[in-house]
Amino acid sequence: MKIVIQRVKKAKVEVNKEIVGKIEKGFLVLIGIKQGDTKEQADYLVRKLCNLRVFKDENDKMNLSLKDVNGKLLIVSQFTLYGDCSDGNRPSFIEAAKPEEAIPLYEYFCKECQKNNIEVQKGIFGADMKVELINDGPVTIIIEK
Repeated sequence: MKIVIQRVKKAKVEVNKEIVGKIEKGFLVLIGIKQGDTKEQADYLVRKLCNLRVFKDENDKMNLSLKDVNGKLLIVSQFTLYGDCSDGNRPSFIEAAKPEEAIPLYEYFCKECQKNNIEVQKGIFGADMKVELINDGPVTIIIEK
């Protein structure tokens, strides 16, 4: 399982020209789930995500977490995070979990984030989504477990 975390001033995701998720200050999280990923891996990434200290404190140091700044999450599934381009120019997505495996784990990940008293907005799994954001910093962190 892999997450790409972008600290944002605001972000939104649209499906068929309709906004399905929108946040102000917080993290836009792109999540890729590969075959065989587990709830234990999701739990680890939830802990890391919810406690990641990349917001500036009063001394202008990245020392505050999402909880400290009352930030929000916009979580968007993205199987292309497991695109393999090592052979040729067309990526292979063979490592990405099939929807029947990935959807329950994606939903579990989102629910576990909410249990940390963080507002969670989501994209729509498998939809053609348009994501718009204002990256803050920019700060982008990738974590894989």
